[in-house]
Amino acid sequence: MERVEKFLKEAGTYYLATADGDQPRVRPFGTAHIFENRLYIQTGKVKDVSKQIHANPKFEICAFKNGEWLRVSGELVEDDRIEARQSMLDAYPSLQGMYKADDGNTEVFYIKNATATFSSFTHEPETFTF
Repeated sequence: MERVEKFLKEAGTYYLATADGDQPRVRPFGTAHIFENRLYIQTGKVKDVSKQIHANPKFEICAFKNGEWLRVSGELVEDDRIEARQSMLDAYPSLQGMYKADDGNTEVFYIKNATATFSSFTHEPETFTF
């Protein structure tokens, strides 16, 4: 899990795929944070991505850096505790102008039943679960 977090942070931007009914939706994300031994992402409750995750928690992330890519799939589970939201905002101070832990909009999800695969054209894929 730490390797996944490190890769996502170093990549800077990763792409999160969700389902909107039978239509896939992909958008750039930038948050990845370990809190209480779980890997979290963050969004706002007013966004379509939040509604899609609540309707179908299955997701996939794809990130690329330095000739290597990472794919992570699993389920996203909302953690509605203020401590989890505050931990994310502390890790990403740049978000604090748009989000507050108690604003009713900030939302964090942890990854459950994850499968992560690191791939490249120069080595065999490495897959693990967390």
